[in-house]
Amino acid sequence: MITGKTKLLGIIGYPIEHSLSPVMQNAALAHMGLDYAYIPFPIEPEKLPYAIASFTAIDNLVGFNATIPHKQAIIPLLSQVSDIAQAVGAVNTVWRTENGWSGTNTDVEGFLAPLQHLSPRNWHQTTAVILGNGGAARAVVKGCADLGCANIIVVGRNQETLNDFLASWRDATIIERLSVSIWQKLPELLSQVNLLVNTTPVGMYPKVDESPVSGDELDLLPEGAIAYDLIYTPNPTQFLRLAQDRGAIAIDGLEMLVQQGAAALKIWLQRQDVPVDIMRQSLRQHLGL
Repeated sequence: MITGKTKLLGIIGYPIEHSLSPVMQNAALAHMGLDYAYIPFPIEPEKLPYAIASFTAIDNLVGFNATIPHKQAIIPLLSQVSDIAQAVGAVNTVWRTENGWSGTNTDVEGFLAPLQHLSPRNWHQTTAVILGNGGAARAVVKGCADLGCANIIVVGRNQETLNDFLASWRDATIIERLSVSIWQKLPELLSQVNLLVNTTPVGMYPKVDESPVSGDELDLLPEGAIAYDLIYTPNPTQFLRLAQDRGAIAIDGLEMLVQQGAAALKIWLQRQDVPVDIMRQSLRQHLGL
């Protein structure tokens, strides 16, 4: 029940209709019996500065998530940004402080969670290929570096944008293993890939029949390769269906969504005991899984 004392949390993005964050966050808040509500805010890119300024005037707005296309654009609008968010160059979690809005990145933690539950493997001998070079890709680059991947290759469609992406990194442990490649050369890379991650929106609802990589291209993946799609609806995506049909280990974006959301909730509520199982269960029920 919404009351005059209800505190607000939310998520900003554009479009935002597809987001399942309200499902899991409201389930968690209800389970804890807290007078909070988590709501979506559809904010067009050109209106982002006005939105952040107006949020300051909403006293009961405690914090919010940022998703596509705001993860990078929001950084100069914040009063403080955490070290990990600065390293990644993207923010997905924002909270109110006495000095204004502060931001961090919980996507790295969320991305790593399902990989750390796999059977042990020597990440120091692996090659990761990341499809896309947006804000989500930056978190994946950082995550792959934290895993210790020997080679991290980011694939995009515009060489100039890729060059800018590469030049934007300052962490020496990332720079020494990071490279970029134009999309047309992807087939040449796939035979050496141990971890293939889709950070693009290709295959997201409603265009559920699309895949960023064709079945013929996925035939090139070596045995035991991991295909990881950050998209969580549909579940599974066409990309993961094709990869799994070819023997790859498939990981969808659902667990990443849960874990990054749980990390954000801990920040907003300033407590460690958040009901992760309830968040996961609510999403699986919503998706009919």
